[in-house]
Amino acid sequence: MASQNCSCVHQRVVVFSCVMQFFSVLIGLVCAVLLIPGLIPLFGWLQWAVLAGCVLGIIFGSFCQRKIGLTINIAVALVAALRLFLGGGLV
Repeated sequence: MASQNCSCVHQRVVVFSCVMQFFSVLIGLVCAVLLIPGLIPLFGWLQWAVLAGCVLGIIFGSFCQRKIGLTINIAVALVAALRLFLGGGLV
């Protein structure tokens, strides 16, 4: 009976990890798409939304065994932060 509970818990952890990975990659791709128009002058404010989304994606990606979602979100966040830094934070 104890081995059944152990395997059930392991299956739940695997499913949880897969769901978190899916959401992390999805958030990272949405943020990457929103990053492109934010590079246009006067749309720099969009980078703040991209950064907030990337933080959420980084949190979800940290629970996964595979780190592809975490990597996507960190890369997008770095580009958005660089754009905000060069634009003075608002523009």
